Amino acid sequence: MAEKVTRSLHSQGLNRDKYDRLARIAILCGKVRTDAWRQCSGVSTAPQSPYDIRDAWMAEGYAWHGLPARLGKAALADTLGDIAAAREAAKVPVKRAVRHRTRGDKAERQRLYSLLKGNRWTEDPFLHRQMRKQWRGGRSHATNQIVADAGSYTTKVWHGRAWIHLQSLERGQRIAIPLKGTHLPSGTLRILLQANGQVEVHHAVDETQVCSTRPCGEATVGVDKGYTEAYTDSDAERHGEGLGDLLSAESDQRKVKGTRRNQLRAVEQKHRAKGHTRKADNIRQHNLGHQKWNRRRTLHHKQVRDHLCQAAHAVVDKAGTIACEDLSAPMKSAKYRHKDTTRRLNGWVKGVMADTLTSISRRRGSALALVNPAYTSQIDSRTGLLQGIRRWDRFYCCDGVVLDADTNAACNILARLYDEEIALYMPYRDVRALLAERTRQSVGTAPPGLELRGLATPSPSTESELPRTHKV
Repeated sequence: MAEKVTRSLHSQGLNRDKYDRLARIAILCGKVRTDAWRQCSGVSTAPQSPYDIRDAWMAEGYAWHGLPARLGKAALADTLGDIAAAREAAKVPVKRAVRHRTRGDKAERQRLYSLLKGNRWTEDPFLHRQMRKQWRGGRSHATNQIVADAGSYTTKVWHGRAWIHLQSLERGQRIAIPLKGTHLPSGTLRILLQANGQVEVHHAVDETQVCSTRPCGEATVGVDKGYTEAYTDSDAERHGEGLGDLLSAESDQRKVKGTRRNQLRAVEQKHRAKGHTRKADNIRQHNLGHQKWNRRRTLHHKQVRDHLCQAAHAVVDKAGTIACEDLSAPMKSAKYRHKDTTRRLNGWVKGVMADTLTSISRRRGSALALVNPAYTSQIDSRTGLLQGIRRWDRFYCCDGVVLDADTNAACNILARLYDEEIALYMPYRDVRALLAERTRQSVGTAPPGLELRGLATPSPSTESELPRTHKV
């Protein structure tokens, strides 16, 4: 079955009266969302299916705050999906705690996993305690969107434009929404109200219809994810160069803009404290808004995603099997970084990099294999041992050879694909102990911390993307 991707359509020429009618519907949908989060984000409703919850609401005589029943049910189903997604995200650290607790006891691990998957964690005290810590419910403040299933609207092309006729609060009347172009959406729609008086319509389509599905390559490569460039493979080829410049430029611009906004905010607060309310309101309205800020952020996200998609396609063009690090778990960072470096690295889009590489490799038939990321940038790829020091973009080996740090890490990632002793979720301390034992056996019975040429080797870091400074 083909995966779904989201595509957006924009309205054109939507008059103010129609926009106000849509806004009233969106506010009522927001009330249904609020009720759903308040009543269905607890333990009692976790084992129930969305259909059971909907039927229970209808049996109780829920009035949907005056919404048509179809729109109310669609809003409820969408909110229950958000609740389920948030609950599944909370299970990720719980699974990590289960793995740590059940080392060597596979049967107990499977039992806890089964309870967690079936939303029956209250039957085990440990799982219940962990889920209480990670899953704390939530709330919704969304009052600018409408979810419409296929039975609550019709579409047609009229006078060279596509139109959506949506159910309204008035019985027998529909709201005609004009769209740009002639493409007709189908399935469940999400209608987002924008601040400029227009709406944006999101709908799902098969990715095979709109995305590239050309064949992948045949090579097997390891890929190291980076900041200055998106990917570096084990053949020393770089993909997505210029990513770091794109991220740093946007981060620096946001810093300058944020500094100026803070100064204006201080001026606004001084005027308000002195009683100059009109002056303070003008500053807040015309200088401290978020429309331009949000538009620039949205444009930047699109540019970064496009850059990463091109880089991922370049990797898949040559590779049928791709080994890459699983960077979903948090890693220990360097002890000290300059504040500008920290700010720029906070904009590093690890999640988008992983999503684009996963989706593109799946569509084009390439096999993506995740490996344990611990110490992949601290190992000499020629020997597979903890020998040498990484400094910035160079890896200095014990025998004086200098390697490119990203290529060295990519080669280690490829080698780890075939390492049967280092599993994907093996704790980094166990990985360190195993690598230290391999190094000791290869080097000899030298005291801990000593290498072939007598250089003291500092304790390696689990941070695979950032160098550490060492004194030699």
